[in-house]
Amino acid sequence: MKMKSMLSAGAAVVVAMTLTTACGVTTSGSSGGNSSGGGSSSSSNGSGTIALLLPDTTSSARYESQDKPDFTAEVKKLDPSAKVDYQNAQGDSTTQQQQAEAEITNGAKVLVVDPVDSAAAATIVTEADKAGVKVISYDRMISKAPVDYYVSFNNEEVGKLQGQYIADHTPKGGTVVMIDGAQTDNNALDFRKGAHEVLDPLFKNGTLKLGYESYTPDWDPQNGLREMEQALTKLNNHVDAVLAANDGLAGSVIQALSAQHLAGKVPVTGQDATDAGLHDIMLGTQSMTVYKAVPQEAKVAAELAVDILKGQKPSSDLVNGTQDNGSGTPIPAVLLKPVVVTKDNIQDTVIKDGFTTMAKINNPK
Repeated sequence: MKMKSMLSAGAAVVVAMTLTTACGVTTSGSSGGNSSGGGSSSSSNGSGTIALLLPDTTSSARYESQDKPDFTAEVKKLDPSAKVDYQNAQGDSTTQQQQAEAEITNGAKVLVVDPVDSAAAATIVTEADKAGVKVISYDRMISKAPVDYYVSFNNEEVGKLQGQYIADHTPKGGTVVMIDGAQTDNNALDFRKGAHEVLDPLFKNGTLKLGYESYTPDWDPQNGLREMEQALTKLNNHVDAVLAANDGLAGSVIQALSAQHLAGKVPVTGQDATDAGLHDIMLGTQSMTVYKAVPQEAKVAAELAVDILKGQKPSSDLVNGTQDNGSGTPIPAVLLKPVVVTKDNIQDTVIKDGFTTMAKINNPK
């Protein structure tokens, strides 16, 4: 294997990555989430099938626009004889389990799973283990199950970055609202934990006040809108900052603030560096987002999957740590570095990395 740099300076990862040389893959499957698997899983005459199981198309636009094509393209580069079968559970954990079972039955050798429900997905790992199929927990950790590898970002660090922004941009004595992600998503728990690590000392000593906090079922923006409206009602619009866990929820927060003529007057955090979120940052209604280089995350997961498919042990330069998921066994992990993006550094981060363009930011879909 030979070394390559993972990101430009604006979003460097914690370690240098290794890439194998080879190319190719065939993609099958649909983005729909039917109970039979949502797409074809025919056997491959090549080195085998990798199943990519993503959670939904509503919590973030990234899954269809970036994770799926970037993962597939990287497998194509690394192993021309491999096949990628893609499924999307559309937010239903039962559907995702059925999709995984279908992939195992149809001969997939590796499952790359971004779980709808971190706890429920442990069943997928159990079934895969019985069949001798390896599982990579992708982006979100599968809880209390001996997955083979974990690929994600340092998710507590994401929360710390959001919390620190709130700490630095809220007036003394100000009231903070926290609109957290889905409680069923292990990542959301990590984001919240990181944010509270920064903010709790300030809440405790009275520098800031926690006026309202709520998880958001399914990361659904409509749920987030209701939560923010409830927060404004409870606090009589006396809100000085909002920690929104991602850009989708930030958009809902901004909608609720706009109805009270507060948009642009209250710092609002986000995550994922979506075009819509970056657009709001340029408008001044959202203050920051946390950029996670999804193309690199997808490439790393593809490299691990191809190594597993070929029976090769991934390089120690690639797997840079371990993660505790409650299984009692440390999970070998690749943890990438998140980066704060504001109006001041959009050009030097997401634009410079080719993550998006100003044309897309100015006219988000």
